[in-house]
Amino acid sequence: MLTATMEKDNVKINRKILSISSKRQITIPQKFYQLLGFENEAECVMRDNALIIRPVKTASDGAFAEQILAELISQGFSGQELLCEFKKKQAQVRPAVERMLLEAENIAEGKVSYASYDDVFGTEE
Repeated sequence: MLTATMEKDNVKINRKILSISSKRQITIPQKFYQLLGFENEAECVMRDNALIIRPVKTASDGAFAEQILAELISQGFSGQELLCEFKKKQAQVRPAVERMLLEAENIAEGKVSYASYDDVFGTEE
């Protein structure tokens, strides 16, 4: 394993060359594993020409949970039906956030146009 630390645009980058087993397996270096907070699962994403492996984060703090429940209760859901609808809605949160992040990244890289706050909401006059 080749280890290197470099800096790009004032950002410190830790880099390691990993071996790939005959079964296409890699081992996450312990330092990276601990620093990034990996647990039992990893998410693997292919973006452009890169493979991104990151820890799977679960919303243990209940982010959005209260809002989702309040909305579903106001729509008349209760009991088992409420639980089922809650699970569906909660499963939609992460993909929606990931889409927003990707859209923001594309805007930042100039790949797509964007609308400013004033374009959307107008200006106070």
